[in-house]
Amino acid sequence: MKPIYSFFLFVVLSFILQVNAFGQRTAVSGTVRDAATKETLPNVSVFFKDTQIGTQTDVNGKYTLVSSNPQSELSFNYVGYRTVFKNIVSAATQELDISLVPDARALDEVVIVGGKKVKYRNKDNPAVELIRQVIAHKDENRIKSYNTASFREYEKMLFSLSNVSEKFKSKRMFRNYQFLFQEQDSTLIGGKNLLPVYIQEKLADHYLSKDPEKNKTVVIAEKQVNFDSRYIDNKGMKTYFDRMYQDIDIYKNNISVISNEFLSPIADGAPAFYKFFITDTLKNQKPEVIELSFTPRNTNDMLFEGKIYVTNDSHYAVTGASFGVNKNINLNFVRALKVDLDFEANSKGKYSLSKSNLLADFGIGKTKGIGFTGERTVTFKNYQFDTVLPDTIFQGKSTVVLADAAKKDDKFWEKNRLDTISKNQLKIYGNIDTLQNLPSFKRTMKIVTLLFAGYQNLGPYEIGPVNTFYSFNNVEGLRLRFGGRTTPELSKRYYFENYLAYGIKDEKWKFFLSGTYSLNNKSIYEFPQNYIRASFQRDTKIPGQELQFVQEDNFLLSFKRGVNDMLLYNDFYRLDYVKEFENHFSYNLGFKKWSQTPAGGLNYLNSNNQLVNRLTTSEVSLQLRYAPNEKFYQGKIYRVPIADRYPVFNLRYTAGLKGVLGGEYNYHNLLGSIDKRFYLSQLGYSDVTVEGSYIAGKVPFPLLDIHRANQTYAYQLNSYNLMNFLEFVSDHYVSINIDHNFNGFFFNKVPLIKKLKLREVVSFKALYGGLRNENNPNFQSGLYQLPVYENGAQRTYALGNDPYMEGSIGVGNIFKLLRVDLVKRFNYLNHPEVSEWGIRARVKFDF
Repeated sequence: MKPIYSFFLFVVLSFILQVNAFGQRTAVSGTVRDAATKETLPNVSVFFKDTQIGTQTDVNGKYTLVSSNPQSELSFNYVGYRTVFKNIVSAATQELDISLVPDARALDEVVIVGGKKVKYRNKDNPAVELIRQVIAHKDENRIKSYNTASFREYEKMLFSLSNVSEKFKSKRMFRNYQFLFQEQDSTLIGGKNLLPVYIQEKLADHYLSKDPEKNKTVVIAEKQVNFDSRYIDNKGMKTYFDRMYQDIDIYKNNISVISNEFLSPIADGAPAFYKFFITDTLKNQKPEVIELSFTPRNTNDMLFEGKIYVTNDSHYAVTGASFGVNKNINLNFVRALKVDLDFEANSKGKYSLSKSNLLADFGIGKTKGIGFTGERTVTFKNYQFDTVLPDTIFQGKSTVVLADAAKKDDKFWEKNRLDTISKNQLKIYGNIDTLQNLPSFKRTMKIVTLLFAGYQNLGPYEIGPVNTFYSFNNVEGLRLRFGGRTTPELSKRYYFENYLAYGIKDEKWKFFLSGTYSLNNKSIYEFPQNYIRASFQRDTKIPGQELQFVQEDNFLLSFKRGVNDMLLYNDFYRLDYVKEFENHFSYNLGFKKWSQTPAGGLNYLNSNNQLVNRLTTSEVSLQLRYAPNEKFYQGKIYRVPIADRYPVFNLRYTAGLKGVLGGEYNYHNLLGSIDKRFYLSQLGYSDVTVEGSYIAGKVPFPLLDIHRANQTYAYQLNSYNLMNFLEFVSDHYVSINIDHNFNGFFFNKVPLIKKLKLREVVSFKALYGGLRNENNPNFQSGLYQLPVYENGAQRTYALGNDPYMEGSIGVGNIFKLLRVDLVKRFNYLNHPEVSEWGIRARVKFDF
């Protein structure tokens, strides 16, 4: 949630207020039909007269048009039909159905079909035959068809508040911010007033090579609004924006927009998911260009609708495109989406992308309330193809930022921008600087930061996270905790983190202290990492509970099912060295001394039935990680990997050292895993993890692999959600975890249900492993007895001949935030205190 917090922090107060002031709002909706056949007409242009506020009818001929200002007349325009103008009631909401009459002057170019509506089909459809030709010629028209290519790119990204009303502007909290509300723009999306709050610009040179396949980007200049880093993470926000607004390549099968994969209208399988119509032929161009309109067969699916323009020659190249999404699409918080692509003929006689514009408007409600609009415009110039590019260009990193890129002055930008920029947009840089110096704004941001990020920034030190200050469990009772961490304001090389906790029931103090030194004079969270860290922790831990990005003493995790009385008191001494390389290979050298004491319902009994109060191990480890092409949300004091199609490989070797600093056992543990996301186009995506481990040496059960269990009511992706803590231990195992999200592929086709915008999820987890006799206390003396319940029933097991398996079917996107799974455990049902079925929930923010 941290990157999303950075994205919304500046405007969160606007969303909370949800101010709806529509006294001057004009809204019109209706259906457009052919006057003769009564059939609905898709892609009819509808505009408020003498404005740029407009839309197009959907596949069913329906339209909705809204303006925050009074309007009095509509225009309807469609190729082959007479243009119609209709008066409307100003500043009101109304319905208006229209019938268009064919233009007699164009009757020789229009075929009017009367009688029964003809069912759409691909067979013998000239529009489908045309799109298949476009698909067949994709490779020759892509930039990758050239041996080499180079070009310059200018990118401008602008973000604004939308639907800003006079009532909102007059709020007391904004009385000192009136300078922000000047000269608003109301022409970009549906007549909504826009208030610019953020801008970033970038100028870069790109170099591509086909054989061998290489690419290089040299960032010449970059500039962006910088908010106060105590409240808003500028790096995290920029990374999040870049992820949402990626390059639009229509020649790819799937286009990534707003963190989702959309099927391109010229993807290999596009005719199975889109309807295509030839709507115009532009004969005044050479070669002739055909206008091809397309709509989704199912308007809820992750598909576009709009128009593409294709040359009517042997190349079938795309010369332009304009498309968006249907209002019924299963996409959260997106009010409007518009993509415009312009191509120009190049020196090779082909077409190259000259300009790309992506505009998206977000909001809690579909039309009402304050929203957030983002626009990314990219301009391409100075194309050169099949020229000799020296090998030195591609040496080093694939992306290089020049040392003075962020220091370019206004004169440089005026001379080198490849596109125009308005005076209003340039004002944003100064407006935000003024805003941040206002005391009332600083007070507001402190409160919002604490509520949404969980930390209170005090400059060089910040307190938090607040959701860990209070929790409870059966052993500690009420647990109170207080702590925090230093920030880069204290030092870029030294980082410290600490907390102090106390259990009311066990009357024991717990604490943690770590110190980290950066060896490359960069933040320890910034890629590539290179640091050394020393830490000591005295605290509790549930054996078998492994959490990602969540604190174990998070208040919400205090609520657990079943018998939950096992706990460990631990003393951890750690020393780690981390080194990352530019190719995303990294290694971690570590030393750990671990002393553990069982508590609650957990006891360590040796083979003589004697209690063992303390178990101590010393170990060294080497962890290797390779994540090619990995990207992450880079924040000031965090870094979160972004799940993508590229695999992530992990290999860890750990050696126990008997006799070193009190270590009691010699052992070797080898663990490996592969994580990968598979995109299946319209069928969604699967996150797959394959993992395996082998322990060599004779060790008691606390040092075996204690498989990740979950006794909370939250659905955990990497744990077994119906397995009890410490239910299974192994000295060798392999596992597979598959979590598939269909993105509403089936629900989108069910009447009524599709209006709820729900999404289907399925998962399957299997674990196969066991204990060799040398580590099984039933066959080997000198080992700890496996835990039992108070009534003597066995509590911990080794896996038998059958793998442990569980699966789930779930419904996601409930209220746009909640996923609920029905989980089934398939075997080992005779164990005490286990359930065959369970309901688990997970909060997930996603578009």
